Amino acid sequence: MNALTREFVDGLSAEKNEPAWMRAHRARCLEVFGRAPLPRFGPDLSELDFSDLAYYARPVDPVKRWEDLPDEIRRTFAALRLPEAEQKALAGLGAQVDSEVVYRSLLDTVRAQGVIFTSMDTAVREYPWVEGYFMKVIPPEDNKFAALHGAVWSGGTFIWIPPGVEVAVPLQAYYRMQTEAVGQFEHTLIVAEPGSSVHYIEGCSAPRYARSALHSGMVEIFAKEGAKVRFTTIQNWSKNVYNLNNKRALAHAGAAVDWVSASLGSKVTMLYPTTVLLGPGARTENLAFTFSQDGMWLDSGARALHRAPDTTSRLISRSVVQGNGKSVFRGTVHVSPLARGAKAHVECSTLLLTPDARTETIPTLNAETDDVELGHEATVGRVSQDQLFYLMSRGLSEAQAMSLIVNGFVSPILKEIPLEYSVELKGLLEMSFERAIG
Repeated sequence: MNALTREFVDGLSAEKNEPAWMRAHRARCLEVFGRAPLPRFGPDLSELDFSDLAYYARPVDPVKRWEDLPDEIRRTFAALRLPEAEQKALAGLGAQVDSEVVYRSLLDTVRAQGVIFTSMDTAVREYPWVEGYFMKVIPPEDNKFAALHGAVWSGGTFIWIPPGVEVAVPLQAYYRMQTEAVGQFEHTLIVAEPGSSVHYIEGCSAPRYARSALHSGMVEIFAKEGAKVRFTTIQNWSKNVYNLNNKRALAHAGAAVDWVSASLGSKVTMLYPTTVLLGPGARTENLAFTFSQDGMWLDSGARALHRAPDTTSRLISRSVVQGNGKSVFRGTVHVSPLARGAKAHVECSTLLLTPDARTETIPTLNAETDDVELGHEATVGRVSQDQLFYLMSRGLSEAQAMSLIVNGFVSPILKEIPLEYSVELKGLLEMSFERAIG
């Protein structure tokens, strides 16, 4: 374990050879963390023992060639088809194990466009101007886990897209928690200059251990005038992981920020991607799918903060709950007096598969101007036994029939995920039903 002290934080900064501003930043974040309370809403976090976590772990040294990774790590990533994806469908790939990025690649054609795709640690050391962006969207005072992240962050991704450059195929990073009771605190920072576009995909997984682990990453996005950023997350943490992240974007005039996510794992998730619509005509869309199973509490949602005229937001959620799992959706829209002509729509649909499944929908829509269009829809339903019987009479097993019904329910989200990933998600769903039904 790493004791969470000033000495540890200073030592981490020194080991990473960080500039003075980052060392001071870590110290300030640690001080804020010490006095900040746990969230006063949502899941019970009292079982999360901060003294039982390894705040830094480096089981694997970084390599430049995929072939040089240890066999165990390569087998894990091969099972996730990462080498295949890198060759066929990605402009760049990063892989992180516990606290450090162990591999990163970028197509020469994309590098020639001037794109920067590197680890966050490298960016902090090599680009002094990163200081002007780092934790400027989410300051440590925002919440206790933002402060903790700022004190002990390690690894993650930095992306800079030059003005007018469109990255035609996605960039991806994959995060693996390998060590028992580890904390993973990667920092992702995307700066999309005016008129640029990029699609970034992150995947997450971990083996199951008896002791709890913590994932508390942070994502900050700067979408400048007319830029387009799509951020896709596929999360399949094991059921001993507390997944407590912060994600936020600033969208300037005419910019677009889209969040797409599929969450199938973790013991507890608290995640509410937020877009601040700062410039006229900016827009955001959040498409989220959650699958909460036995012993899981997925508390998620999205926030759109309209700060300029003629801005648009759509927050769409599909939740599936099985066993005694719980799903909570918190959709928040706030329209300031300056945001005349704003349009916002919040929609949450939940499918309950078992009698003990639980769900809540907590919408918050607040407008400080009359010139606005706000809409909200919420539905909760159960699987029809007649529908299930019909599919099984056509030769499907109960697990296959349930999977087909659920896939149809979440298709508005799955169709927004690249094909190779949506196929994997469908397979994971079917395996979950097979285990549950036996």
